[in-house]
Amino acid sequence: MLGIIGKKVGMTSIFSEEGKNIPCTVIQAEPNVVTQLRNMDTDGYRAVQIAFDDVKEKNSNKAAIGHFAKAGTTPKRKLHEFRDFRGDMDHEIKLGEEITVSIFEEGQFVDVIGTSKGKGFQGVVRRHGFRGVGDATHGQHNRLRAPGSVGAASFPARVFKGMRMAGRMGGTRVKAINLQIVKIMPEDNLIVLKGCVPGHKGAYVIVER
Repeated sequence: MLGIIGKKVGMTSIFSEEGKNIPCTVIQAEPNVVTQLRNMDTDGYRAVQIAFDDVKEKNSNKAAIGHFAKAGTTPKRKLHEFRDFRGDMDHEIKLGEEITVSIFEEGQFVDVIGTSKGKGFQGVVRRHGFRGVGDATHGQHNRLRAPGSVGAASFPARVFKGMRMAGRMGGTRVKAINLQIVKIMPEDNLIVLKGCVPGHKGAYVIVER
């Protein structure tokens, strides 16, 4: 599984050869650095750890500084591991190697992992799409957006787990699958994907295939 860590720049649109306007998301992925090579002997599994986004040394602890120094790079803010990364590369990966957007090709389909925008505490109409009562007749002056009955009577005398109710919405890990790469700009470290990607502008995302 190949992948790279990047930042969501925002959304734009481009025109296809047929003249269709395609909504796209732009992701900036500066060269990632290989900071650790996991193997079966010491870790019990094979994986490649890559790092992204420089951070000041004064904002890192000594353990992190030493970890990145082994790879010959400066401290980074975001880390992620990819299984089977080495098997998908056409050469042997080395510690300190840079991973760029060139590992992808235009037209390929990728998955993007990010954290969705937090919406705070929301009611059932917005959180789950409830319709509500729909009118205010028969004395229902304050029940337009209420969830309605949520439990039974003496049996089971409780509310079942997983009931769709009001609560905290957003701010969770989301994976958008099968997004097509419309354009790659290696000189600017940019990836243009068809469709939307979870997260706010400037949020970290993981692009993998």
